[in-house]
Parts: sequence; structure tokens; C-alpha cells
Amino acid sequence: MEVSYVLVTGATGFIGAHVVDELLRRGLKVRGATRSMLKGKAMLEARPNFASKLDFVQIEDFEKMGVFDEAVKGVDAVIHVASPFTYNTTNNEKELIIPAINGVRSILQAAAKTPSVKRIALTSSFAAVLDVNRKAPPYFTYTAKDWNPLTYEEAISPITNAVVAYRGSKKFAELAAWSFIEDEKPSFDIVTLCPPMTFGPVVHPMPKVEDLNESNAMLWSIAKGEKLPVARVPFWIDVRDLAMVHVEALVRKEVGNRRFVPASPERFSYSMAAEIMRNEFEWARERVRVEEEQKADDSHGLDGEEVTRELGVRYRSFRETVVDLVAQAWELSKKTDES
Repeated sequence: MEVSYVLVTGATGFIGAHVVDELLRRGLKVRGATRSMLKGKAMLEARPNFASKLDFVQIEDFEKMGVFDEAVKGVDAVIHVASPFTYNTTNNEKELIIPAINGVRSILQAAAKTPSVKRIALTSSFAAVLDVNRKAPPYFTYTAKDWNPLTYEEAISPITNAVVAYRGSKKFAELAAWSFIEDEKPSFDIVTLCPPMTFGPVVHPMPKVEDLNESNAMLWSIAKGEKLPVARVPFWIDVRDLAMVHVEALVRKEVGNRRFVPASPERFSYSMAAEIMRNEFEWARERVRVEEEQKADDSHGLDGEEVTRELGVRYRSFRETVVDLVAQAWELSKKTDES
């Protein structure tokens, strides 16, 4: 599919900045939507070779209807990465679920008024796929056909914790996108992507190591010598591979109105990460705790191979991902200490 100018929402965030770089690498023009023009400016300054191919627009409230009407003008595709993320909520519906749904509706409504837009790739989450009550045996494999069975009532209930409510926000935002396509029949199609835990090096503006996004912060906590976290799921993807998945989902005409679950076939545990750090970094040998080995849950699977077959994306190893992120975080932590 011919794509030349792409709007990326959440462009200055962890995943969004990698998506921007992957698009630029392919010679495409990018408009980044960001809440902070300071971060947009920092990204531009870090990419002087792409000054003519990259511009930014400030969207302070992604959940308001009409805020994307100007931003989509002139683009022929959108990658919608931005989504509210917080576990610090007092009202699940108001702070997580409605903002996630409105963010999706806002971008879709704006695109529907813009005939040039041919496709929207939407970052959903494995949280929209996962059924936490589904247990093996027998062995089962999650695919893009699976949906989290959580109901709206359960998600918004005051007794539901924020982790579960967040999973609901991803499910109901994605469902809102599919309903929009069915009801409004716009001139564009969509592709939704449901990645699990996402790790890897950072290319967005990040002045200090304490600003790491949550998944990477968990790896860095191990490098600092803290107690090993426990993985909620054994599935993961490298952010660079995920960025490539987004771009392939945009440019391959034949995958319109499809849903994918991009994930490495290699399971992970945090004790695997600890072992990699001790093996790869001299400074980590004494800092990283030696604890009882965590076995990566192998009672069920996740079919990430469909992404390789349909989108041509191959996955990096967990070792490469951990090494690249931890080496970067270590250098950043030394700079922070010096200052």
C-alpha cells in the first residue's frame, strides 16, 4: 500500500519514538503528535538528518473529540500508539477506561473526515487477549482470535484493582475501534496489534535513568540489585521488532482489518534476565542478586509466528534485548551520578 506521510500519536514515548525511527528509516515523512513540544523538539534535535521529514504537533488532551482534526490533514495513514497508563487510580472508569476509548474514537473520527487516510494501525495490548482465569492443563495457545472475557461492569467496579481495570481499558478501546469500522464504514481500514511485555533500548527523550518506562524499569531494578520481580506473563517482544510490526501493518495492503499478537517465541523470566546481566556485565556480577530460579511459565503458549508469516518480522533474542537496554541504562546512570 502506498504510504508517504504518517501521523504517529504518542510519538515521544517509548514505543512511539521507535515507530517514528522505523518510518524515517524507510524514507517516509512523519508527523508526531505529542503532549510535550519540548520532547518533540528534543527528538528533532537528536535527528538532524531527518529535519525535512519530521514535524510535531501538540495535542494536550488526546481524549477530546476534535483534537486530531488538524493533525490528520495531509497524512495518508496513522499509527495510534498513545493511551492512558496508570495504576494509581481512584476511579477506574473515569481515569482509565473512558479516556482509552475516547482516545481511539477521537483519532478515528478525525480520520473519517480526512479522505486521504487509508489505514490506521492501532496499538492495543495482550491485555485485551489474556484470560487470567484460563488455566492449563490441557496446554493451550493464545492467538489473535482470543479476547479477554472481562466485562465492562467488572472493569469499572470500585473493587477491581487498577491492573485488571487497565486490561479492561485496552480491551474496550480496541472494541471501540472495531465497532467504529463496522458502524461508520469509513474510507480507511484498521490493523490492531496486541503486544505483551515490551522491553528494549530507548530512543525517546529520557534525561535520567529514573524516567525509564515501567517494563524496562523492572529490568533495571534487577541491575540495581533489587529483589527479582515476578512476571505476570512469560511473553514479551523487543520494542524495535514491535516498531517494525507497526510499519509492516501499515504498508501491507492485504492485512487490512486484521488483528495480530506480536510476541517472541522465546519465553522470559526475570531470573533469566538476571543471569544474562551477570554473564554480560562485569559490574553486574556482584550487584545482581542470585535468587531461586524462576521458571518461565510453559503451561500455555502465544502464537507470535503469525506475525513472521504475514508481516515478515523476525524476533530478536531476549539476551540481545536485555544487553542493549541494560548497557544503555548503565551509561545513563553513570551520567546521572556524575551530575
